[in-house]
Amino acid sequence: MNCSVPDGVLHCYAMDRQQDRLCLQFLWDFVTAKKPLINSPFFPVLFSFTAYMAFCLPYIALDFFSTRLPNLRKYKIQPQNYPTLGMMVPCIIQSAYHHVVWIFPVTFLHWYWKPVNLPVIAPELPEVLLQVVICLLLFDFEYFLWHLLHHRVPWLYKTFHKVHHKHISTFALTTQYSSVWELLSLGFFAAINPLLLGCHPLTEMIFFLVNIWLSVEDHSGYDLPWSTHRLVPFGWYGGAPHHDLHHLKFKSNYAPYFTHWDRLFGTFTESHSS
Repeated sequence: MNCSVPDGVLHCYAMDRQQDRLCLQFLWDFVTAKKPLINSPFFPVLFSFTAYMAFCLPYIALDFFSTRLPNLRKYKIQPQNYPTLGMMVPCIIQSAYHHVVWIFPVTFLHWYWKPVNLPVIAPELPEVLLQVVICLLLFDFEYFLWHLLHHRVPWLYKTFHKVHHKHISTFALTTQYSSVWELLSLGFFAAINPLLLGCHPLTEMIFFLVNIWLSVEDHSGYDLPWSTHRLVPFGWYGGAPHHDLHHLKFKSNYAPYFTHWDRLFGTFTESHSS
């Protein structure tokens, strides 16, 4: 009995895999062309802070224009509350300080002990998409447990997490307005998951960017027509309305992104925008 796969099928499969890789090879070639920068000990902290501020900027602009344009104001989750310059500047200063004083030394030690290795070949697109989703699901679970614990134990809340709840009406720059312990804990969760999965460096970068973007969107204070929770079906993703309600009520919606852990643990509260 001949159970061999026809040559034509094998050829098509090989071609599909090659196309998947070529989708990202151009991007990876562009990244590796900046190898001196990427191999620098300064790259991780520059990458993190630049991405964070770049993702915050559209929402900062939205905060400025929506106070003057009613058509934009309707997307504000708490339209009676707008951040002032006096609220934004301390957030930027604190984030810059944390990146320089705390994040840079940690990433420098990681760079020293584990030098950056940039492979020539890019990963395949399906592999990247799958691993990014898995990394997000793992981060969501890890942060849910951390977050729940830091709300249920009064000492942990007062010592480490209370600073993040200074603003009950969130805006983009409150994303990283937190204690050093919280910032380093979440940074550890974000860094360890791609490592555990053996992700390609490009996959790791894409995950970091997606994770930063979703965190900023969560704290943006806006429920826009293209917001992530409107794109993911069946209410699986909470998004900005879900997290804004957490800052307003404190006692529910502990998962940063998805809703299944809050539903399972009985800590889910439906937002008016869902």
